[in-house]
Amino acid sequence: MFSRGSQTRADGIDDMNARNRLLEAFKARAFSFGDFTLASGKKSSYYVNSKKAIFNGAVVNLLSEVLWEMTQDLNLDAAGGLEVGAIPMAAVLAQRYAMNGKALEGFFVRKQAKEHGAKERVEGVLKAGMRVAVLDDVLTTGGSVLQAIAEIEKVGALVVAVVCIVDRLEGAGTALAKYPFRPIFTIRDFGVEPPVG
Repeated sequence: MFSRGSQTRADGIDDMNARNRLLEAFKARAFSFGDFTLASGKKSSYYVNSKKAIFNGAVVNLLSEVLWEMTQDLNLDAAGGLEVGAIPMAAVLAQRYAMNGKALEGFFVRKQAKEHGAKERVEGVLKAGMRVAVLDDVLTTGGSVLQAIAEIEKVGALVVAVVCIVDRLEGAGTALAKYPFRPIFTIRDFGVEPPVG
């Protein structure tokens, strides 16, 4: 995917190194050791807080390039996932598609329907028959992304891939076995071995 010769473009991205530079940015800005409880309820001695990275202009530029490279072969109509992690990812990917002359709808799935307005869980444009990449920032067991997939499939859209920034290698790949799964990084890229069992 990143085999083209190194070339700096007008948007400032060095194609050959976008993924490596994104990894270094995540190591510096988003990765830490300590005592943490994850969204899955699991305890962990390390944590990837993607929001510390993906709201930085240089990092989001790299992220949008890597997401473009990983999804441009999918013939997508839309990309999105569960709030909050998928929101910035969907927005920057839609922008990157537009920069490359392709249309892409971004959307997100609410954890709960609003009590007012249309009371929908899916926000943005998502219609039956659309080809969708489901996005998430960090996956552990895959439970949160499966919630998003259930809502996306209720609309009648077709999930053609699940893309995350970091797969912690703690069951998400198995939980998502029926979908093409494309993590940008695994926790091993951060020098950490996942827990056994």
